[in-house]
Amino acid sequence: MSIYKAYDVRGIYPAELNEELAYKIGRAFVAFFKVKNVLVGRDVRLSSPELHKELIKGIREQGADVIDIGIADTNTFYYAVYNLKADSGIMVTASHNPKEYNGFKFVRQKAIPVTEQSGILDIKNLVEKNKFEKQRKGKVKSKKNIAKRFIKNNLALVNYKEIKELKVVVDYGNGAAVIAGKELFNKLKCSFFPINHNIDGNFPGRGANPWVNYKEISEAVKEKKADIGITFDGDGDRIFFIDETGKLISGDFITALLAKNILKKQPGANIVYDLRSSRYVKNTIEKNNGKPLICRVGHSFIKQLMRENKAVFAGEMSGHYYFKIEDLYCENSFLAALMILELMKEENKKISEILEDTNNYFLSGEVNSEVEDKEHVIRKLEMKYRDGKISKLDGITIEYPDWWFNVRPSNTEPLVRLNLEANSKELMEEKTKEVLRFIRS
Repeated sequence: MSIYKAYDVRGIYPAELNEELAYKIGRAFVAFFKVKNVLVGRDVRLSSPELHKELIKGIREQGADVIDIGIADTNTFYYAVYNLKADSGIMVTASHNPKEYNGFKFVRQKAIPVTEQSGILDIKNLVEKNKFEKQRKGKVKSKKNIAKRFIKNNLALVNYKEIKELKVVVDYGNGAAVIAGKELFNKLKCSFFPINHNIDGNFPGRGANPWVNYKEISEAVKEKKADIGITFDGDGDRIFFIDETGKLISGDFITALLAKNILKKQPGANIVYDLRSSRYVKNTIEKNNGKPLICRVGHSFIKQLMRENKAVFAGEMSGHYYFKIEDLYCENSFLAALMILELMKEENKKISEILEDTNNYFLSGEVNSEVEDKEHVIRKLEMKYRDGKISKLDGITIEYPDWWFNVRPSNTEPLVRLNLEANSKELMEEKTKEVLRFIRS
């Protein structure tokens, strides 16, 4: 399977991705985009220092200067590209993948993502040709304390001095969120209980993906009698929340709460949400005088739709939350955390109480099915459920008054992904079994 994905480069180190490839990617990136400088950051993986070093060597030998921010979470990386007015940026990270993986995320000016269509395949072609002309060697400038600047910027966007007297468990997952996260939470007058808070590229705690392993933070929230738990992925751009009972809160419900908070300050604003999200999201945006905009899954699509509509916020079920700050449209998990804590203090309620009205929404969660012909499955679904309201924005979405579902093909695997919601638990379970049976038949 190719390491060149729809939104990034990612593979197992060193079998699929190594120092030689990092060097060539550095050269190919500069050669294709013809940039004068590249801002570079890296996550905490054990392979990241050497990949980072060779990537910088390739960038410099292709004639571009490097702005090196060292270890950073991906939120801070995006902010740095924008704030330091870099021509472009490359982040060494494999996000939430297991420790043996690594990769690269690419952005242009203002942290606009580079995708398969806008440069990743061109970089691949140049790497494979491996014919680079000799250039003057670029310089390296190190930028320190960028996380402090980023967090200061975030704190200015909320009434953070009023965020106090909450008990919060924070699980950093031994990842890159440790640096900016500690900088942020030390500024709040709350009781914080950190776990997996030492940087360690082995991810010895619960691993880099909090979505599949949140038992430890769930138990810690209950043990400490905390008001909420906050957990980050390996590169810090995904964030999940645990309520005071130890229950994981669905990412789309958090989208709705963040939209509610934002619309208090910016009534009438455009809010983007991904098409897997519960109807609760759209209903909440409309109830709070916002304008909901549905989008296909994927950060490049989300960011593009935000820019086109000057949307102030977007949320994905997967725990990515995007904010418009000046002309930067990017993930910011730290601002998401601040705004959830701010909302809890303003409403003076437990997080489960704020979400009481979600009890009438019943979701299947994302269910994967391995299939031989993804497009054939989608065509079959369209025929079987042709009496419903059909959308083909991303895969196929079919809506009925009391239930709906979306089935999307995976970009990289022989899988289709089902998300389904109904007005009752019984109907949700019945229809989930029905649709899965049909997909897998």
